Amino acid sequence: MSLVDARGVSLSYPGRTVLRGVDFSVQPGELVSVLGPSGSGKSTLLRILAGLLKPTSGHILVDGAPLEGPRPDVALAFQDPCLLPWLSVERNVGFGLGFSRQPSLTRAERRERVTAALHEVGLAHARAYMPRQLSGGMAQRTALARCLTRQPRTLLLDEPFGALDEVTRTDMQRLLLKVVQDTHAGTVLVTHDIDEALLVSDRIVLLGAQGSLIAQWHVTVPAPRAAQVQALGALRIEILQALQDSMARSRTAA
Repeated sequence: MSLVDARGVSLSYPGRTVLRGVDFSVQPGELVSVLGPSGSGKSTLLRILAGLLKPTSGHILVDGAPLEGPRPDVALAFQDPCLLPWLSVERNVGFGLGFSRQPSLTRAERRERVTAALHEVGLAHARAYMPRQLSGGMAQRTALARCLTRQPRTLLLDEPFGALDEVTRTDMQRLLLKVVQDTHAGTVLVTHDIDEALLVSDRIVLLGAQGSLIAQWHVTVPAPRAAQVQALGALRIEILQALQDSMARSRTAA
């Protein structure tokens, strides 16, 4: 059974269809990247998987049960770390653990979760820092740690590394792979970057300009992939061609 299973998911607004009949699944411990041109519905799909939006038609199953709304075991992170500037790193990471949808935890249990998450992302030394003291990479690590305190079975990431410099982005990609390996969370990464998808993904799916899922690829090149540019080159060209073809069809239809 898939951890997350989207079946025939469509979302429409008056005069506009964002997603069209998308079938999409994620297995435990699998990292799936979602590519597509701007406006193809990538972020919308992520919000539907998080239970923040209801599809116009189709449905989402999580562990075989219908998704009715946000769940404590499904965590979502964005490109903006969305840290509260008046809270320390430690308190930002623990923010939300006491919300009504979360499991009831004692103060000691919350602190234990926060400490474990900070160690996982390499920020144990910075728990007392304020957001203004953080670099871009540290801020994203804090946001990721906040997700991990919920011990998610599903991790949803909406271009979390898009605003980072190349070196920091590479570090965060390595960290993401470590987190997926350590937690075995089913992970969906929305990205515009084909190279990023090739470096971190078990599977890549492509949404077309009309909001339908038009292709997918399994990435079988062994890690570390950064040293295997030649092996990834043919797949990169194939994905890029499929993306360009989708955009050309969209322009023709318009």
